[in-house]
Amino acid sequence: MKWTILGSGGCAVIPKPLCQCRVCREARKKGVPYARAGPSVFLHDINLLVDTPAEIVSLLNRSPIRRIDYLTFSHLDPDHVEGFRVVEQIALDFRTWRAYPQKQICLLLPEQLSGSVRKLRSQYGPIVDFYQESGFLKLKLFHDKIQIGGVRITAIPVDRGSQLAFVYVFEKAGRKVVYAPCDIKPFPEHRNEVQQADLLIIQPGIFEKGLKHSFRYPAEHISRTTLYTFEQTMDLVTRLRAKKVVFVHLEEYWNRSYDDYRVLESRNRRICFAYDGMQLRV
Repeated sequence: MKWTILGSGGCAVIPKPLCQCRVCREARKKGVPYARAGPSVFLHDINLLVDTPAEIVSLLNRSPIRRIDYLTFSHLDPDHVEGFRVVEQIALDFRTWRAYPQKQICLLLPEQLSGSVRKLRSQYGPIVDFYQESGFLKLKLFHDKIQIGGVRITAIPVDRGSQLAFVYVFEKAGRKVVYAPCDIKPFPEHRNEVQQADLLIIQPGIFEKGLKHSFRYPAEHISRTTLYTFEQTMDLVTRLRAKKVVFVHLEEYWNRSYDDYRVLESRNRRICFAYDGMQLRV
């Protein structure tokens, strides 16, 4: 399987608009890999885009990707869906204000998200309905598993109470990739599908020290309900027995630059921290 990490950042891009902290100033000056856009990956084997941050149009334009056949969402937080309009940007034929049929994208969604996705609205009503009516996309719901070409996809829910996130497992020709970018606590490590992946793409979790403004997370902080600490994530990685780990969704407020992450990599050969445009083969 061939993957591109389109965007390696988190809920706030790097550089954060107007921010003059060390990390943002450096990113503004040097660009990628110090600069990071919102979270998104692309699986070339089936032309599948996962998540559409606000920056997705720019990310696609600076990539070698020439076609998108499928789109899915890990969950529906704004930093993962703000760029949903990319399907209109790709497919619109302005002569008719409908879609070029050959550019229509298939939105693959776990059935559990079928109701929630309609809460994403514009003045035309639910965005997904408008895009279907215009021919920009077709909606394909699936229950737990679906086969697309030679790739088997398993969607494992992470129950966040009022919201739902998914860990995705991609399998092809005996190889396994687990994609768990955000809000993964409690991680479904009891599921056999997430064990012994050839590649685990996961959020590193909260860094307790070295944060902006000398902030320290209190025990009751809301982030602790959906994220592990970095140390807890490393323990999870060990229990999952993943062969290779790539960390994504790297947050601006963790106050760490590309060089800081490289230092962490040097201490553990099994891990690496993603950057925008990173290419991976499994």
